[in-house]
Amino acid sequence: MRISGVNIPDHERTEVAFTRFFGIGKVLVKKLLQKSKISPDKRTKDLSREEIGSLIKALESFKTEGDLKREIREDIKRLKAIKCYRGIRHIVSLPVHGQRTKSNARTRKGGKRRTVGSLSKEAWAKLDSTKPKKQEK
Repeated sequence: MRISGVNIPDHERTEVAFTRFFGIGKVLVKKLLQKSKISPDKRTKDLSREEIGSLIKALESFKTEGDLKREIREDIKRLKAIKCYRGIRHIVSLPVHGQRTKSNARTRKGGKRRTVGSLSKEAWAKLDSTKPKKQEK
């Protein structure tokens, strides 16, 4: 089954299957199923056309997929524009919600760690060869 661009597997229970929508979790699925009057234990392959229609109607009252993603993107853009603390953290690609960055945050900072302060023997040799030698008197 495919509803508003999202593939929903046939063999799963409706309570689990409809969490595939972006922005719909366990709590909102229960509200969605209550609005559309569908049993949470029913499999998606067993849904009738009327039930699918009522489900689509109930789904329109929630912000999902593209609308929700667009709203989140606009919120982040606004934070960046007003240059508040969270906006600045977004700009510099650092964690926004107060997580520690001394030892973690590799996914946000990205890439491999760069060693600061210690150099290998080869690097020291390169530095020594490029420096001008002092002349003795």
